[in-house]
Amino acid sequence: MAERRKTTRPRKTAARKSSRTTTAKKSSPKRWSQRVTRESDALDLKRGVFKLTSAKKIAASLKRSAEHSSRRKSGAYRSALSMLTFYINRAGKTLPKTQRTRLERAKVELKHQFGRE
Repeated sequence: MAERRKTTRPRKTAARKSSRTTTAKKSSPKRWSQRVTRESDALDLKRGVFKLTSAKKIAASLKRSAEHSSRRKSGAYRSALSMLTFYINRAGKTLPKTQRTRLERAKVELKHQFGRE
């Protein structure tokens, strides 16, 4: 059996990995989805719209924003529903169950308000 030679040089892979991850974090924005909901080209959302206490209020606010927007590329209903779905999907598992059910009810309410039952 042939013996392997031990290298005397210390491994530098750990140092490289840590410097690589810190530069990647610095170059990318921390919360891109937050920026999308704040600076969307489709809608100018009222601040804290997804934190409102009632599904009807959330749907009404989204509808108002979608109808008054001049920058959206699709219909008002589609834009409002897309923004609501985007928020739910990006929140993922961190979204509390009570808020998730409220937002899901807001989807149904949005359909009612636009007459798309």
